Amino acid sequence: MNKTIRRTSVFVLLLVLALLGRATWVQAYEGKALANDSKNRRKTIAQYAQPLGNIVVAGTPVTGSKATGSGDLAYERTYTDGELYAAVTGYSSQAYGSTQLEGIWPGVLDGTDERLRDPLDAVTRAPGKPGTVVTTVDPAVQKAGYRALGSKKGAAVAIDPATGRILAMVSTPSYDPSAIAGTTDGDAWRKLLDDPDKPLVNRALRQPLPPGSTFKLVVAAAALEEGLYPSVDVRTQSPDPYTLPGTRTVLRNENASAPCENATLRTALQYSCNNVFAKLAVDLGQDRVRAVAEKFGFDDAELDVPVRAYPSVYPKGMDRAQTALSGIGQFDVTATPLQMAMVSAVIANDGLLAAPHMVSEVVDSDGDALESFGGGSPARVVSAATAEQLRSAMVTVVEEGTGGNAAVRGAEVGGKTGTAQHGENNSKTPYAWFTSYAKDASTGKQVAVAVMIEDSGAARSEVSGNGLAAPVAQKMMAAALK
Repeated sequence: MNKTIRRTSVFVLLLVLALLGRATWVQAYEGKALANDSKNRRKTIAQYAQPLGNIVVAGTPVTGSKATGSGDLAYERTYTDGELYAAVTGYSSQAYGSTQLEGIWPGVLDGTDERLRDPLDAVTRAPGKPGTVVTTVDPAVQKAGYRALGSKKGAAVAIDPATGRILAMVSTPSYDPSAIAGTTDGDAWRKLLDDPDKPLVNRALRQPLPPGSTFKLVVAAAALEEGLYPSVDVRTQSPDPYTLPGTRTVLRNENASAPCENATLRTALQYSCNNVFAKLAVDLGQDRVRAVAEKFGFDDAELDVPVRAYPSVYPKGMDRAQTALSGIGQFDVTATPLQMAMVSAVIANDGLLAAPHMVSEVVDSDGDALESFGGGSPARVVSAATAEQLRSAMVTVVEEGTGGNAAVRGAEVGGKTGTAQHGENNSKTPYAWFTSYAKDASTGKQVAVAVMIEDSGAARSEVSGNGLAAPVAQKMMAAALK
């Protein structure tokens, strides 16, 4: 063999070895990443190659599948009462991906999760039989909240305080996930994206807003826990009106005739006295208020239920005037309806926080659990004595104060209203809030609910927590206690 042929042969051999090495690398190390790449059409084909597993509410599927009859995607996702449950299920779209529960367990629902495959499936790479996601949602409570919110822009969350089970999660305006499930739904998708009311946003979890006076429960809890006042019936040192520290700005109360000067915590919650809670926040200091707020769940950037909730925030680096405003749920304090439902749940549950969750278990086609949720030890947030005193004061709010529209016949109901400023110098329509709990002593049933009304179309003068949000909470609590 001459020298030229020998060199050429060696070069070709090296090329072949390089090609074999690259192919081995792709198969052994990059294959899984490529298979799971969202741009890989084969992944989408596999996802919709068979009927999807279901998301279940109270033993009944609220999802389904239908044959497409054409193309390489054999099945398409369908939804029963899609608008009612959209904030729970999310959507599974052949064109736009998946969200909420659909997006958390796509492999379980389409059968490609490794835990669903038997040994033969593992060898052939065939998908297994799809699994099921079992929710904690109570359809009666979900329907009550959805119907009560109606055409209002807002959200509501109901929690079982003892277990953390989310009984309802509602966000309005809603949308029908079936309308965007296929590959030819571009018009419907663009309409949702262009809608100024943002129906695709889950307001219950992912739109923190100023909680207004509902945050006064957290400040009251901090005052009791830190020993600033020993009881909700001890008079505070609270001038009325109250001038924000270091400024000439006078903070007034919504009801000028309310007995807010040096009021007790019970009276201050009953009449929602701004002067009391602004001064409490200053007296406690922002660090002590934040420490208690964070025990309730504020500033948690990893709150999964199992959908990730946006963090509710108690700000840092405030001056004393800003700290005062934070005490009434303003300045840069924000909260989701989920967070404010957690506040009431802690108070109802003797100061303990059971981790909130809206899925009880994920099961395979035989009903065997792949994952289970709930059942863990609750976290101590405040003492049982503090929780008892706050419950007593919240009952006063409903029976004698600003929360009368939340009363449920035959049940102990406690609540707190909130009307949060919106826009520069409060120029826009305020947000209406209500957070509450209800207990039925005869049955042992209990529930905690938070409602936020972002916009109801009502005149500014008609916006209040009791007028707009409390009636929604009342209907949800009544449904939960039946």
